[in-house]
Amino acid sequence: MALLTLDEAKSILSLPSGTQYDDELTVYIEALTEVIEAFVGPIDSREVVEQADARGQILVLLQTPALSLTTFAPVITGGSAVNVADLHLDGTSGAVGRLDGAAWSGGPWTVTYQAGRSTVPASLTVAARLLLQHWWRTRYGAARGNPGGGEDFDVNEPVPGYGYAIPNRVMQLLEPYRRPPVVA
Repeated sequence: MALLTLDEAKSILSLPSGTQYDDELTVYIEALTEVIEAFVGPIDSREVVEQADARGQILVLLQTPALSLTTFAPVITGGSAVNVADLHLDGTSGAVGRLDGAAWSGGPWTVTYQAGRSTVPASLTVAARLLLQHWWRTRYGAARGNPGGGEDFDVNEPVPGYGYAIPNRVMQLLEPYRRPPVVA
């Protein structure tokens, strides 16, 4: 699921109706959804299957927020699957623990679960709109100019891995939803 529709993007950018910009806008919408998901995790609900290993009493899923667990089975043939009803999932952090408090053993595990959001927070939609505007305004570089300033789109510090492609205001909107760091 993209954060914006093609019609929404045209409206945000005040583009004329018609298909002149459709291909370019579609790429922008897909790219901004990928960029925002890199910071906040999946936007729409999707099935994730991953191999996870646990130490002690907690196993941490990589895709957060996690909505629900589907299956939990050992990778090693002959091991016993764990009933997901016997597990506790902290969806925000992706931490999975046993309700009986026992430590994990017998892994690694193949975990199938639903990750994403049941609703998209408004600030993530606003971040997507601002990012689209920023990219559209800067798509032809300095030659295009930006009459009237552009303070809302200032990028004072590069974002690791993205350089100056993400404005400060977008990063501020994403911050409350940032994925927790992954510890190996």
